[in-house]
Amino acid sequence: MRESTSGLPGLAGVDHFGFTVPDLDEARHFLVDVLGCEFMYTLGPYQDDGTWMADHLNVAADTVMRRLHFFRCGGAAIFEVFDYEAADRRREQPRNSDVGGHHVALYVEDLDAAVAYLHERGVRVLGEPTTSKGPSAGQRWVYFLAPWGMQFELVSYPDGKAFDKLPSPAQTMQKHRRARGEH
Repeated sequence: MRESTSGLPGLAGVDHFGFTVPDLDEARHFLVDVLGCEFMYTLGPYQDDGTWMADHLNVAADTVMRRLHFFRCGGAAIFEVFDYEAADRRREQPRNSDVGGHHVALYVEDLDAAVAYLHERGVRVLGEPTTSKGPSAGQRWVYFLAPWGMQFELVSYPDGKAFDKLPSPAQTMQKHRRARGEH
């Protein structure tokens, strides 16, 4: 893994994604039985009579984190999935166009087989696979929804994406220098 030379010191990559669900058992079933993630362990409950929850997690001080499950998916990505109890809890999922909107993209080798698999299991797939253009040419993708409405995406680019095949800025500069007779 290549370390960043500017920005956050020591940044080496993504460790995990955390998200909150309305029903942790339903999420576990979906993540393990449908997506094929590996359940790892459970923690919780956590609550504090002071301001720890507000100070450390940016939730109301009286919020209770009932349980959380950790999952490994594809041998690499880890999901930290929460079950919170909070008086001011919002229940609607943000759309991509909403502030805080998000999705989790999962890479698959065979997009068509993965889409067929999701359809067989009654998962709501949004539209048909889309073929990307421009810098992402070579990629196909499609969105689908978890039972609680969270957006996921399947992506596949078995032969790479166009931007992977483009010369780096340094290579382009070097090419222009050679064309001008500079070394």
